[in-house]
Amino acid sequence: MSINATLFAQMVVLFIFAWIMMSFVWPPIVKALDERAKKIADGLSAADKAKAELTNANKRVEEQLSSARKDATQRLADAERLAQSMIEEAKSRATEEGAKIIASAKAEAEQEAIKVRETLRDQVAALAVKGAEQILRKEVNPAVHAALLSQLKTEL
Repeated sequence: MSINATLFAQMVVLFIFAWIMMSFVWPPIVKALDERAKKIADGLSAADKAKAELTNANKRVEEQLSSARKDATQRLADAERLAQSMIEEAKSRATEEGAKIIASAKAEAEQEAIKVRETLRDQVAALAVKGAEQILRKEVNPAVHAALLSQLKTEL
């Protein structure tokens, strides 16, 4: 066999091999590569979408945290104002109650002073009657001299 026939036979076998490869092996490989490229592109797209969603979620979380902080600050301020008003109200009620107690004590002391004065007047009148009785050495009738004793009480 000559080199030309061998070369020609090898070329025919190469073309048949290339045609079989191009017909049966190459299309599944290209299809698999295309599917892989599509999966990678879809994965990158999903990653970009997830990254955007994560950014939006972080923004929403920051907004909610800011809102919660503002709300907490507002509630704390309201609670402090309420506590302050309750303290002021309690102070005013305590002051009013103290004034009532003082007024009641003053009235009670005044009544007690009046009672003491009346008792003292009665005792002074009785002493005056006893003294007058002893001076006159005769008995004084209290029923007869009641007007005189009443006048003496009012003068004292």
